Amino acid sequence: MTKTQLIAHLASKLGISKRLANDTLNVLIEGIIASVKKGNEVRLQGFGTFKSSKRAARTGVNPRNPSEKIKIPAMKVVSFKAGADFKKAVR
Repeated sequence: MTKTQLIAHLASKLGISKRLANDTLNVLIEGIIASVKKGNEVRLQGFGTFKSSKRAARTGVNPRNPSEKIKIPAMKVVSFKAGADFKKAVR
């Protein structure tokens, strides 16, 4: 499902315009991004948890030249862990 399809689904389920559904989805996404960027977790009961974690610096291998080692810097990464209800629904 694409973002456009999700917006159409929201609009039809809630009986609102696609423009309002788009704005609502964008505000939700912006809120999640802002919170995770600050280092907070976003937990949506039954859906899942978005959070950021630190990945340590490490040595990797250049895929174009496997004998060459490269340094991969430390960075923050985003992770999502599906909630129990979400997992159960997919199974």
